[in-house]
Amino acid sequence: MSAAPEDREAPAAPAGRSGVDESRLESADAVEAADPGGMLRQVASSAAQIREARLLAAEAGIDRIADEGRPRAVIVTGMGGSGISGDVLAAVCGPGCPVPVLTVRGHRLPGWVGAADLVIAVSCSGGTEETLAVAAEAARRGCRLLLVGGTESPLSRLAEQTRSLFVPVRSVGQPRATLWGLTVPLLMAARALRLADVPDGVLESTATRLEDVAHRCRPASEPFVNPAKRIALDLAGDFPMVWGSSPLAGVAAYRMCCQLNENAKYPGVFGELPEANHNQVVAFDGFFGRAGGGAGDPDDFFRDRADEAEHGLHLVVMRDTDEHPQVAKRREVSLELAAARGVPVTEVRAEGDHPLERMATLVAVADYVTVYLAIALGVDPTPVATIQELKARIADV
Repeated sequence: MSAAPEDREAPAAPAGRSGVDESRLESADAVEAADPGGMLRQVASSAAQIREARLLAAEAGIDRIADEGRPRAVIVTGMGGSGISGDVLAAVCGPGCPVPVLTVRGHRLPGWVGAADLVIAVSCSGGTEETLAVAAEAARRGCRLLLVGGTESPLSRLAEQTRSLFVPVRSVGQPRATLWGLTVPLLMAARALRLADVPDGVLESTATRLEDVAHRCRPASEPFVNPAKRIALDLAGDFPMVWGSSPLAGVAAYRMCCQLNENAKYPGVFGELPEANHNQVVAFDGFFGRAGGGAGDPDDFFRDRADEAEHGLHLVVMRDTDEHPQVAKRREVSLELAAARGVPVTEVRAEGDHPLERMATLVAVADYVTVYLAIALGVDPTPVATIQELKARIADV
């Protein structure tokens, strides 16, 4: 049994669950001090990235991608924060896209990919091992190529060697924070190929919406009015299960879990409705469920409520405005099931009409949430030391 409250040592700073220090989020100065790498500034650059990337892609001659007609398929190759651009492209093109759009995360192309297909290699640094391997293989197979990444890099040199279209990207710092700088060239290529309807007006309206999210989630905004700070504090100490209510929102859910990992150094499980109702929903009744082994008997007055608050599931629903009617029913019942079992639910709702606007607003709020969660936990959101160590050890082999 846990010690009585009066027997416990008082915390050194105002803290909530699991060492969370809410004071780190109370002012812009406190937030800045806890974010030495400037990850919040990088997240706040999203609107500017859209506008700059549109100009860079146009200057590179992105419309030339359509000179050879529509490809049989579009394959995007990239890893981590670069690879997610392929998922965003597929979501914006939507189920009505006349050709398949898929993302390859690894060293090899599918065997069926050939000269009739367009391969888009995306690497913020221009030096990602897996991306370079796939791009080189695509060149050997005679595929059409579009390369998007850092200037004066192995990727840009490959573009010169293969005489392929290259769009430069100006990184804002971390690849995961350069999402829109990496994605806009892909969207413009899809527009030129008539695979997606993304006119300049939609790019600008999306940038405007991202500016609005940045204003609402700004560091100077206090937690009780800042949606991202509030969600971060609600999640702290819980185990997030992030579900999207559409294929588009499913991509946003995956992105949020990746950002939880890299920014907050925090776990998260993503899913998409309706599939999550065929497996993940059962976790409500398991060890991490509030009514399961992790929380004890909800009717037991003497159960350890501190442990219960720190070690339970928390359902985060990335809610799209365009849901299949049956999925909407499943979402509503899922929330009821969670509530009946004491599992907290947080909804992040898409804004706007166009798929790009909806995607961008979901991603933006989640990006802010994960950075604020890192800060509240006393974690520097910028470094990814374990990834760097892993790369160094692989290079030494």
